[in-house]
Amino acid sequence: MELTVNDQTVSVLWENNESVEALRKLASENPVVVEMSKYGGFEQVGPLGTSLPKNDTDTTTRPGDIVLYSGNQIVVFYGSNTWAYTRLGKISGLSEPQLKELLGKGDVTITIQLPEAGK
Repeated sequence: MELTVNDQTVSVLWENNESVEALRKLASENPVVVEMSKYGGFEQVGPLGTSLPKNDTDTTTRPGDIVLYSGNQIVVFYGSNTWAYTRLGKISGLSEPQLKELLGKGDVTITIQLPEAGK
């Protein structure tokens, strides 16, 4: 799956769990577009518009972590927090300052989709 933040595609190491499989199935039907809102000075959070299977555990997140919150919201971190989440993946290849630049300035839109054939 590909993750785009505004117009920038980022690399993600996706988890191997039922939540990610459900997200992949959702993205196979149509791109999943989530309007995110900056929250707490360390994360972007937005509603999925549907619920995914969840397996929440107490987690301390790091910049780049992508998690499922309450089964129906995606959270992308550019800082850290501790809460009960289901891990979805982690943005790779960007430093903490780059993540803050990408995610920390204001609200963003993320798109999760399957790569186009032949790409």
